[in-house]
Amino acid sequence: MKTQVCIIGGGPSGLLLSQLLHLKGIDNVVLERHSREYVLARIRAGVLEHGFAKLMREAQCGERMDREGEIHEGFFIANEGRLNRVDLHKYSGGSSVVVYGQTELTRDLYDARAQMKGQVIHNAEDVALHDLTSAKPGVTYRAGDEVVRIECDYVIGADGFHGVSRKSIPKTVLKEYEKVYPFGWLGVLSRTKPVSPELIYARHERGFALCSLRSQVLSRYYIQVPLSDTVEGWSDDAFWAELKRRLPAEVGARMVTGPSIEKSIAPLRSFVAEPMRYGNLFLAGDAAHIVPPTGARGLNSAASDIYYLYHAMVAHYQRGDESGLEGYSAKALARVWKAQRFSWWMTMMLHTFPDSIEYDRKLQDTDLAYLFSSEAAMSSLAENYVGLPF
Repeated sequence: MKTQVCIIGGGPSGLLLSQLLHLKGIDNVVLERHSREYVLARIRAGVLEHGFAKLMREAQCGERMDREGEIHEGFFIANEGRLNRVDLHKYSGGSSVVVYGQTELTRDLYDARAQMKGQVIHNAEDVALHDLTSAKPGVTYRAGDEVVRIECDYVIGADGFHGVSRKSIPKTVLKEYEKVYPFGWLGVLSRTKPVSPELIYARHERGFALCSLRSQVLSRYYIQVPLSDTVEGWSDDAFWAELKRRLPAEVGARMVTGPSIEKSIAPLRSFVAEPMRYGNLFLAGDAAHIVPPTGARGLNSAASDIYYLYHAMVAHYQRGDESGLEGYSAKALARVWKAQRFSWWMTMMLHTFPDSIEYDRKLQDTDLAYLFSSEAAMSSLAENYVGLPF
């Protein structure tokens, strides 16, 4: 098989790039290790930067997002039993975010690829990358008993943290930066009315909590838990009771509870791999970087990678301009590290650390007090939350 661009990973990043390239006449193939059903069963974040939403529209995949997604012009931070609102619209110069579930976004992208007869190959086993520093790299995968080889100009590694793409870069070339946090988020999805029309980030001595939503009838809630905890150790009743303890009394009193549809624990880490290009392999999304979910930067950081790659590929194939491809890693990493800083800051400010001392807690108090007393600090938070320019 021959194509111009081979994309490893059929999640939202890979599918979005595939759709955008197809619309510009650039031939591409997507390889996904799992089935479509498996990919769509993954429950992930759903807060989209305005830049990501714009990119979905450019990919002709934004109609349902615009119809069903919710525009949020702010969110709340709860501390010491009080709710304080962050006015994103006011402090970011009129911007906002779109709350739209990643599962729905991925489904829209799958449907668009199917309508355009795009090549998305599922259940691709034993994917391997070859000759990445040559002019004609290749990708092989196993389909049943058959090994298939794809010859291409470029390989895009959008196959996540555990994927094969980053591991295909020699250790002598790749440098990895990582910070692992001593806790995780226990998340529950329930078919209940959200407790708040906007997200609530809660700081509490018992641990962080987050009230989020997927729609007006689908809520997503999280609480900070030790890494030693298991899903089996948390009944629905225990989860709801602990969540209410960490929220202001007025919020807990009006919360509608119900059976969990999905329950999982996600460990928190910060991770960056440099460079994001090796020969004719380009990394994107979780394959190159991971952020704690506190700042809602994970999926959005992947979108900026796709934006840079998309424009670089179009410039290369349509105008013979190599500058975008040559500068991709440096440009993507510059924005990635800003997202890392913001997510780290939000995480440090709002979580309870098991080894913290009174000095650390006083600094957290001061950080929050300063945030709500300074328009400059509020503008910085809002600017980062709605998304820095691509």
